[in-house]
Amino acid sequence: MSTHLEPTQQHWGVPVAAQARALPNRAGVGLKPEHFQEILATRPDIGFFEVHAENYMVAGGPFHHYLSRIRELYPLSIHGVGLSIGVDAPLDMGHLNALAVLLARYQPQSFSEHLAWSTHGQAFLNDLLPLPYNAGTLQRVCEHIDQVQSYLQRRMLLENPATYVEFSASTWDEGAFLSEVVRRTGCALLLDVNNVYVNSVNHQRDARVAIRAMPLAQVGEIHLAGFAEAQDGNGDTLLIDSHGAPVARAVWDLYAYTLGLTGARPTLLERDNDLPAWPVLLAEAGLAEQQLQRLITDEVLT
Repeated sequence: MSTHLEPTQQHWGVPVAAQARALPNRAGVGLKPEHFQEILATRPDIGFFEVHAENYMVAGGPFHHYLSRIRELYPLSIHGVGLSIGVDAPLDMGHLNALAVLLARYQPQSFSEHLAWSTHGQAFLNDLLPLPYNAGTLQRVCEHIDQVQSYLQRRMLLENPATYVEFSASTWDEGAFLSEVVRRTGCALLLDVNNVYVNSVNHQRDARVAIRAMPLAQVGEIHLAGFAEAQDGNGDTLLIDSHGAPVARAVWDLYAYTLGLTGARPTLLERDNDLPAWPVLLAEAGLAEQQLQRLITDEVLT
């Protein structure tokens, strides 16, 4: 059974000093191969970079060559997309071991995964599929997180997903479910503000109420991204977490509201599709950086 661990305790045999390492309260961007050389040539003033773990689960090659050089210059977050934390089956130990090797190699300031599932038997579904929020899911997710944190000897951040359906079997709302997962396992929250906004439109909820329901004291990182707009079978607006557009004005507003509750937090600008030129991406991350620096300045003055 999963047990509650206070976040300030020494967890999983990791020295407190090592656990205290964290990403800076600045804006970062997802590191893409199209930008490797320009980043090394210009050395931009940016808070951190984030990579998808599964893109680096090989022994060598150009991705590792460039990431090793960039890691020497910047803090790093490693974001997993394939661990399938919510799967109704044992975790893939081969995948978990590959994660352990990658984390040992780069010693990132942060490691995160999704509250979702993406595997069935031997099949990988290449999607982050939703879960019913009920007692059975809670027990399974907490057991998997305990296993991951014990195996990796580090605290994990768990990301709230974008969803397009809800389950009649759910007996918890998302914020309460995540709060209980955090309480039981001692993991932290990767708060994807875009996902909260997408879900609020798709499921006709108040985004600010949804933000306030999250375990905000345990937010270790924030994600921002763009979405695509479609229609569902009833002709209602359906937002898709596409990571292929600039951050929408409504999401920027929700981000400002969130920072007012959490204080400054490391913030990643995600862009995985329709990738713009590096200066364009850097400028958009700069919008988050401006909000963070204003907040930090205000906190210092008060």
